[in-house]
Amino acid sequence: MFDINLIREQPEVVKKSLKDRQMDPAPVDEILMLDGDRRALLVKVEALKAERNTVSKAISQIKDPAERQQKIEAMRQVGEEIAKLDEQVKGVEERFNYLVSTIPNLPDPTTPYGVDDSENIVERVEGKQREFDFTPLPHWDLGTQLGIIDFDRGVKLTGSRFYILNGAGARLERALIAYMLDLHSRQGYEERYTPFMVKAETLFSSGQLPKFVDNLYHDVEEDLWMVPTAEVPLTGMYKDEVLDETTLPQRFTAYTPCFRREKMSAGRDVRGIKRGHQFDKVEMYIYCKPEESENELHKMLQDAEDTCKGLGLTYRIKRLCSGDLGFNARITYDVEVWAPGCDEWLEVSSVSNVG
Repeated sequence: MFDINLIREQPEVVKKSLKDRQMDPAPVDEILMLDGDRRALLVKVEALKAERNTVSKAISQIKDPAERQQKIEAMRQVGEEIAKLDEQVKGVEERFNYLVSTIPNLPDPTTPYGVDDSENIVERVEGKQREFDFTPLPHWDLGTQLGIIDFDRGVKLTGSRFYILNGAGARLERALIAYMLDLHSRQGYEERYTPFMVKAETLFSSGQLPKFVDNLYHDVEEDLWMVPTAEVPLTGMYKDEVLDETTLPQRFTAYTPCFRREKMSAGRDVRGIKRGHQFDKVEMYIYCKPEESENELHKMLQDAEDTCKGLGLTYRIKRLCSGDLGFNARITYDVEVWAPGCDEWLEVSSVSNVG
């Protein structure tokens, strides 16, 4: 959750951050108002509790029964007033906590300003776009012709945007996962195998809730959520712990299937395996000191690039603008590979500094 002290002390900085992200800055003023209301209510509650404690101690010393009963009745009314104020505090705190949880991270000063993804900056291209003496097929046609992707049976089993990988397609998926885990291990990341379902508080602490609630799959009976990315359990595994700075940086890699409802993909190209509801992903994650975060970010970016180079892929690096920045991120670089079959650049990695 966003640091309330920063909102109190530098509200205009937070408002500018929201504007740069193309978000409404109005919640900042409401947060400050609720913060003032909450503190004022708590002062009243504490004053009434102090009065009740003082009078309660004195009641036993009162000899006159009528006076004693009068004090007891007065303290009963004080108790009722405290209960009413506690309910008011609860309501104010619920709204306050919700609003604070919707405030995203501040963009880094080096993050370029932009309204949306059309203003992201291509910093460089690595490799050449391959030329063919024939028209290359997109993967949804090529995979079907080769018999390695079965979209129809995936739909029959589950619904739209699910598919089955057959034979060489399934082996390729498995080989790519192993390639990435092995490569990242050599690059200095320790492999983790994490749960694919997590508690709501784990999603909250990783910035997925409440913002992306409509994009997540939820087992209501057990109140467990399918992970949208391994970033969620890797973030949550040290929740409520303090790391010894001498152990930093700690670098991890993990494979998980990822589950997303993709409610926000309306109007986008969802053909083939793009934006499926279930897909495999290998994550890189680094815990480090703030002053080391820039160097670690560039290490992670280089490691992602080396993954593409090892596969002989042409790729480019994009710097995301403020309007396209993720909720947790201060700086983000996207790695996109050239897909000649569909004649477009496809994002394969997103590397962010969230410190």
